[in-house]
Amino acid sequence: MDSLVSTEWLAGELGASDLRVIDATIFLPGSGRDARVEYETEHIPGAVFMDLDEIVDSASPLPHMLPPEAKFASRMQTLGLGDGSRFVVYDNSPLHSAARAWWMLRTFGAHYVAVLDGGLQKWKAEGRPLESGSRQIRHAHFSPMLDQSVVADLDYVSGIVHSDAHEIVDARPAPRFTGEEAEPRLGVMGGHIPGSRSLPQTELFSPDNSWKRGDALRSAFEQAGVDLSRPMVATCGSGVTAAVLLFGAHLLGKEDVKLYDGSWAEWGSDPSTPKATGAA
Repeated sequence: MDSLVSTEWLAGELGASDLRVIDATIFLPGSGRDARVEYETEHIPGAVFMDLDEIVDSASPLPHMLPPEAKFASRMQTLGLGDGSRFVVYDNSPLHSAARAWWMLRTFGAHYVAVLDGGLQKWKAEGRPLESGSRQIRHAHFSPMLDQSVVADLDYVSGIVHSDAHEIVDARPAPRFTGEEAEPRLGVMGGHIPGSRSLPQTELFSPDNSWKRGDALRSAFEQAGVDLSRPMVATCGSGVTAAVLLFGAHLLGKEDVKLYDGSWAEWGSDPSTPKATGAA
């Protein structure tokens, strides 16, 4: 199974005994939208709802930090997401949050994980079937194996600020990167990590919400000033859209990318970290 699958492919695979479809929609605080309510209203047949706001490290004051292995395994088992299954993740969010679920599943050891190209938006535009409500789920066994090598923390990022050997790439909208627009979370300053590049995650998508591919995708990184030959750290507001940049790099065959899990929610609220404003 490819990392990116089409709506046509998924429509042909629905009902396969080893296939699990996952709705990983999430929204920014204050958006006025409720991902779980929207899932229960309509979703791809057979999909389960992966609550990215709840599958977190509840001991951390930061949003969306990776949970402990035991908690992740417990949540996956409750959702019927077990070892050996093929997972297809989609969303219906401007944050393209399926990429975060894809990254989390892979980071905890899942082998067969794909993102649905175009998400629910494209699925609906094509008139494909939907269902509503919640569903009975048969528990499955998930064996977590957390790969810490793909996760960057505050100390790691602090050590590569202004490094010519690395790239730090920020997925937030440009006005938040420059500090012109306030952050959606209280207590978080505006601006960006010094030396980082601004690549809003929306730049990786075509007008129909499908992923850019090949030269068009590569050009999005290059136009942002990102040197793809260097190891990269992806960051954003809370580690969700950073996964979009990481998945985009993956589509280009680039795997030397870490995700800064604390992202700007951590960096921007820490008085000891250096901060920059304006364009990069």
